[in-house]
Amino acid sequence: MCASFHPKEDLVVSASLDQTVRVWDIGSLKKKTASPADDILRLSHMNTDLFGGVDAVVKYVLEGHDRGVNWAAFHPTLPLIVSGADDRQVKLWRMTDTKAWEVDTLRGHVNNVSCVMFHAKQDIIVSNSEDKSIRVWDVTKRTGLQTFRREHDRFWILAVHPEMNILAAGHDSGMIVFKLERERPAFAVSGDSLFYAKDRFIRNFDFPTQREAQVIPIRRPGSTSLNQSPRTLSYSPTENAVLICSDVDGGSYELYVIPKDSFGRGDGSLEARKGVGSSAIFVARNRFAVLDKGNNQVLVKNLKNEVVKKSGLPVPTDAIFYAGTGSLLCRSEDRVVIFDLQQRLVLGDLQTPFVKYVVWSNDMESVALLSKHSIIITNKKLVHKCTLHETIRVKSGAWDENGVFIYTTLNHIKYCLPNGDSGIIRTLEVPIYITKVSGNTIFCLDRDGKNKSVVIDATEYIFKLSLLRKRYDHVMNMIRNSQLCGEAMIAYLQQKGFPEVALHFVKDEKTRFNLALESGNIQIAVASAKEIDDKDHWYRLGVEALRQGNAAIVEYAYQRTKNFERLSFLYLVNGNLEKLSKMLKIAEVKNDVMGQFHNALYLGDIQERVKILENAGHLPLAYITASVHGLQDVAERLAAELGDDVPPLPVDKNPSLLIPPTPVMCGGDWPLLRVMKGIFDGGFDG
Repeated sequence: MCASFHPKEDLVVSASLDQTVRVWDIGSLKKKTASPADDILRLSHMNTDLFGGVDAVVKYVLEGHDRGVNWAAFHPTLPLIVSGADDRQVKLWRMTDTKAWEVDTLRGHVNNVSCVMFHAKQDIIVSNSEDKSIRVWDVTKRTGLQTFRREHDRFWILAVHPEMNILAAGHDSGMIVFKLERERPAFAVSGDSLFYAKDRFIRNFDFPTQREAQVIPIRRPGSTSLNQSPRTLSYSPTENAVLICSDVDGGSYELYVIPKDSFGRGDGSLEARKGVGSSAIFVARNRFAVLDKGNNQVLVKNLKNEVVKKSGLPVPTDAIFYAGTGSLLCRSEDRVVIFDLQQRLVLGDLQTPFVKYVVWSNDMESVALLSKHSIIITNKKLVHKCTLHETIRVKSGAWDENGVFIYTTLNHIKYCLPNGDSGIIRTLEVPIYITKVSGNTIFCLDRDGKNKSVVIDATEYIFKLSLLRKRYDHVMNMIRNSQLCGEAMIAYLQQKGFPEVALHFVKDEKTRFNLALESGNIQIAVASAKEIDDKDHWYRLGVEALRQGNAAIVEYAYQRTKNFERLSFLYLVNGNLEKLSKMLKIAEVKNDVMGQFHNALYLGDIQERVKILENAGHLPLAYITASVHGLQDVAERLAAELGDDVPPLPVDKNPSLLIPPTPVMCGGDWPLLRVMKGIFDGGFDG
């Protein structure tokens, strides 16, 4: 039914319907497949092949199951074997070099045991069964810890991840991947110190020196089930007291007042003051609040664990968080409320998704509300500032000294600016829980409760923050000394209205051209257009130069695109008759009749117009034009050519000739207003 290799030794364990578990020695098979170096060994090797040598030898036969055995597996490090069978039992076996024997039998399944395995890191056994359950067993105590059930699906197979704390189980209708217990360590930050729970101790970590010390031991949970480790930790620096909460007994807390000489020793045994409550936090120097969820009230207690005050809560509350001295942040299903315990008033109210963690800024002016897939930033009165949505779970966060919120998801470290702009700082191989951000260093705890420091490049978000706060001197300094680049940064600067700043990051000429047009920098746009030398870019340059009234650049752009019609009209508007005459000659050389006529019309050159009409074969029009404008000699010559087809002249009471007015002055570029030089104008030179 099943066979698996030993993780280190040349052994295989097999499970069979003959009600036995067998351990096989495959050392000879390994020798057989290895090439011997000595000739004599090679000869004996050949003889073994010829005369039927045995590849695998049964080392142990483990008997004890009453029905067929479905699964057997080795322990990853200890000389133990676990097996599961149709007799509904899970058996634990121990082996030595010479023998193997049954250690204990785990009973609880009510149908065939399909699969059973040791956990990779913890001393537990996980089994599943056709009774639609997964059971977790303590290897040391040989007792059941936890049971997971499905309504309609039988379980058939299990897999344990070799490194991470996750398991997979296959059932009738699919597969599930799950964790046995939460891995987030309980911690609290106070100034330059971190207090956290690990290995049944309260530990202290000093951020400046990065030294770690055990402070005091904490009691073992009385329950044998999983998920009994501390969930939250609250610290009072003035009284040097620690308050930890866990799910023991349906929700309980323990209060420890730490002696000053306990730091670094951690060998003293302190008696904890205990109580029942789903949440407990310090709200003053020597007062802490405990949530009585059943009565929807808060009990304020002193350090002797005596109730000094009771206060009803304004909303149905399932958790409380610190919100400043004498205040609580109460979490209900769809909102959070800041409640003043002294005045019994609601100071703030905000609708939110289900909030899991609350992180206050160092000055207590801003707060980040962390949900499963979103982050809401508000001020201390819960006035909404911005909301971020994440597709991957949000794990932790902390504020840096600049007021930027740094947070982690399962696989990223990210930032959130006060205006809601966000971005990725770096990726993560494994999840971490941020405890403090100091400059370019992020202090964090991993899932094993180990303190780590991660050095980050904060240039991007500091640059954006400086733009947001209009600290342009800082922006200029960063541009001179930093390697800020990338499409995302350019797009951000464009979006925020700083295309002139983005110009200093860009080397690609097309991007520089677009940014120059957007910022109105004609000189850079001309330089880029020369490098690109594309008709569309010259056209766009001409449009922008015309908008700014820069006639010289408009003329140059039209010349590069050979847009003679627009060029002629530009000369007409500017009153540049000399260049308009040149355009007439160019049209004549190009044999562009319409261009010739338009330029002649712009110039008011009657003789040229008559000549063009005559050459084009429009003699009647040429005759009328000459007659109306007083060119009698030309009109008589054309009338002789027309003979009887001379057209009648138009009669108008108020006739006026189509002659453009003579320009009083030749127009150049539009006059410019005098403005103060911008912070970024020429500020990057040198």
